[in-house]
Amino acid sequence: MSSKESCRSELRIAIRQLNDRCLCSASKWAAEQLTGIEQDPAKFTPSNTRFQRGSSSIQRRYRTKDITTTPVSGVSYVTTPVMVEDDLVDGDFYLLAKSYFDCREYKRAAHVLRDQTGRKSLFLRCYALYMAGEKRKEEEMIELEGPLGKSDAINQELVSLERELSTLRKNGTIDPFGLYLYGLVLKQKGSESLSRTVLEESVNNYPWNWNAWSELQSLCTTIDILNSLNLNNHWMKDFFLASAYQELRMHNESLAKYQYLQGIFGYSNYIQAQVAKAQYSLREFDQVEAIFEELLRNDPYRVDDMDMYSNVLYAKESASALSHLAHRVFMTDKYRPESCCIIGNYYSLKGMHEKSVVYFRRALKLNKNYLSAWTLMGHEFVEMKNTPAAVDAYRRAVDIDPCDYRAWYGLGQAYEMMGMPFYALHYFRKSVFLQPNDSRLWIAMGQCYETEQLRMLDDAIKCYKRAADCNDGEAIALHQLAKLHSDLGRLDEAAFYYKKDLERMEDEDREGPNMVEALVYLATYCRGQKRDEEAEVYCTRLLDYTGPERETAKSLLRGMGMESTQSGHPGMDIEHLPP
Repeated sequence: MSSKESCRSELRIAIRQLNDRCLCSASKWAAEQLTGIEQDPAKFTPSNTRFQRGSSSIQRRYRTKDITTTPVSGVSYVTTPVMVEDDLVDGDFYLLAKSYFDCREYKRAAHVLRDQTGRKSLFLRCYALYMAGEKRKEEEMIELEGPLGKSDAINQELVSLERELSTLRKNGTIDPFGLYLYGLVLKQKGSESLSRTVLEESVNNYPWNWNAWSELQSLCTTIDILNSLNLNNHWMKDFFLASAYQELRMHNESLAKYQYLQGIFGYSNYIQAQVAKAQYSLREFDQVEAIFEELLRNDPYRVDDMDMYSNVLYAKESASALSHLAHRVFMTDKYRPESCCIIGNYYSLKGMHEKSVVYFRRALKLNKNYLSAWTLMGHEFVEMKNTPAAVDAYRRAVDIDPCDYRAWYGLGQAYEMMGMPFYALHYFRKSVFLQPNDSRLWIAMGQCYETEQLRMLDDAIKCYKRAADCNDGEAIALHQLAKLHSDLGRLDEAAFYYKKDLERMEDEDREGPNMVEALVYLATYCRGQKRDEEAEVYCTRLLDYTGPERETAKSLLRGMGMESTQSGHPGMDIEHLPP
């Protein structure tokens, strides 16, 4: 059997098993990968190709350089035996319990299965108890603190579930789904090391449960922890590693993995969205926009990941495209957190910050752990000069994800606005540690070092050099380096950076005060160095301006003209220049 046929067969069985255990999100993920496997051309029909058309164009246009895709014949993966089901044991009771579970009557579902001993029934009973505890925890949080407030509410079922699942694991009577739930319980109780071990057992015994992989990934906070895992070489491991690399900010490695997987899952919308996510982190906005446009053509009612697309449109100030996207998701599902964030971004771009905050709050009512909403709401509060509220929003974001560099950066901005540069510097350092290739973060930290309270100009210079090395798209670093060296009396270094900045402005066809400043400095510097020919070139360019820089240029040219006359060499006729 070919690798594609093997994956297709495994996924079809897994989808049924996951659905049967009420793991709907994992089943949805598996089904999306199933339709993403390239079909045999001989079997193509108009109905089964509707998801494929168009996606391949992205694959061709945006493939990472020098990456070899998975061969059609597949690679050497281990074979995981399909788990034996126990459908005949507890069958009728299980169906009733599953119906209750699907109706969110978790306690009733657990009660129906109280005397059943089959592995499926044990899992569903424990899972129903876990979900009942989660439901009650959310209710308590709303009752005690409101939907956006903090609360000490916990899942009251965790202790009994840990005791029961631990016993089942020791007795060897727990299945991979039970191990997944046990790992989830341990994670919530803070036993991260044991949780990793249990989840590792789960995915090695049943690799098709994406929920288990996702929980395991959240526990891999460093590359060392990730490399320490002993995982079977199943093709699902490649999906896991690609996602883990992305969370660890190893974006090029993540892209390589996803491009590798496209050899089998060539038409997976999930993979295309993850490729867009990696390129978004690398700030390749044009490619990200093209991918999302193609995704929406293939799947016009998609809401997943569209908030990232809205961030790209916001950064590019594409108001009409963002308006169209906001209207689309509003008509599709206006009570999704992603939809609320997209609409919030639209109002933010329009400068309606109060209305934007309303929608970010609505997103948080729907999902209090929605990271983007906390961070974006913090940005809005900064725009509204409400720094205490901004600090609170950013702190909630870093509580959810301590690796969110945007929230740390936001905290730095907020404290800088409050005139507390030492605090700001602490948070800027955290942000650049997490995202060392973002020039904006280095520039922010450099500007913090320049404040009156700090005046640590040598450290500011180091930051601007890092920003310049990170492809400073806003063209700030070179100008600041030139100014700082000039202020410190390092004339040669200042001239070097002014010249680099001038060359960059010429390449980008930009005019403005920075160009005038560079020309004035270079003209004066070259004149002082007796490099009159270079000085004359810069002065001649300054004569095209109408401000005081024109008089400076005239003065320099007169000086050079007098010296030329005294030395017997003709100079420029300054007296006959137009006023």
